[in-house]
Amino acid sequence: MCRSFDMDLASPLPAAANAVSPSRRPSARPLFVFVLFLLGLAVEPPVASHVRAARLLLAFQDAGAATAGGVREEILTFAAPRGEVRARVFVPEGAVRPPAMVLIHGVHRKGIDEPRLLRFSRALSRAGVTILTPEVVEFSDYVVEARSIDTVGAAMVALALRTGHERVGVMGMSFGGGIALLTAADPRYRDVASVVVAVGAHHDMARVSRFFAGQPATGPDGATSPVQPHAYGGMVLLHARVAEFFPAEDVPAARESIKLWLWEERDRARAEAKKLSPSSQARVETLFAGDLEGVRPTLLHAIDGHAAEMAAVSPRDKLADIQADVFLLHGAGDTVIPATETAWLAREVPPARLRQAIVSPAIVHVELEGTPTTAQKWQLVHFMGDVLLAADRRGR
Repeated sequence: MCRSFDMDLASPLPAAANAVSPSRRPSARPLFVFVLFLLGLAVEPPVASHVRAARLLLAFQDAGAATAGGVREEILTFAAPRGEVRARVFVPEGAVRPPAMVLIHGVHRKGIDEPRLLRFSRALSRAGVTILTPEVVEFSDYVVEARSIDTVGAAMVALALRTGHERVGVMGMSFGGGIALLTAADPRYRDVASVVVAVGAHHDMARVSRFFAGQPATGPDGATSPVQPHAYGGMVLLHARVAEFFPAEDVPAARESIKLWLWEERDRARAEAKKLSPSSQARVETLFAGDLEGVRPTLLHAIDGHAAEMAAVSPRDKLADIQADVFLLHGAGDTVIPATETAWLAREVPPARLRQAIVSPAIVHVELEGTPTTAQKWQLVHFMGDVLLAADRRGR
């Protein structure tokens, strides 16, 4: 079992890794309003999709859009190999047989109820797409596990049946992006996937885990990224393998204290840590301070020892027969999953299926960073416009 975190929409990011917070929201409205004005003069499908993309990004940045109308929502369940799965569906009001897409939440304890995921789902639906968000219980428990592929695949089949489409899209952020690619490439679900969108996704879980442990991120060209890992990643690896770092009698309290720290409940985490032996408590406090040096060799050993489990949740060597149109987007300064991972993905996706692969300085993991330039904003509008256009064309 490979545990990991998804500071993403994927949570869509945790605090720093979970979508755009109001306090850091860039000033994008003037550009997008101008784009809407210009593009609104034409009605060709490519232009219309870019208008919808501009509106989508505006809505996602607008916290007030969380409760705006235009979307019909419903809680439902569907059957999956692990049992009944809770999900939420978003249907654009007034749309005639709109395309449909499964949106995978990130590694976050709130799952499909995470507020930023809700906002993004509503924004996507207002852009003219029926959205289904399935509860991936492994992600809610800070785990990236192969059985999540079955949940996402079952969600795609359920959404296709519900909408009457032969194929539907799938989108995932951070580690959810890797699972989206794996599901779209899986022979059981390959013919159901029309479009797959992976934002800040991983290609090789072991390589990303070694990045967390302090090894440099290297791309397929051999170049090394200067980006340093976020300490959160190492903490998630520790949470997954607590028994390898603490004596048996301290494992339950150590696991709980680290989990509470990941949840950003710092006072409760420290209170739980007081149940530990003095040496274990000292180690936990060192970890809370972001110092992984003392556990780095054990981390690397644990990664090597669980290579097969990590390979099972890695798109590496599994994308040759993917049939969906593939869109890859990554933040240049991503400290959770380095952008070199998207370079590896872009090399492996068949050229006939790869529609766009963008590494943007306007994004950090899966949230907008600072104030993007006009060119950077337009690049994001163009990317999402092409996604919507592909969903329209291939998902009916």
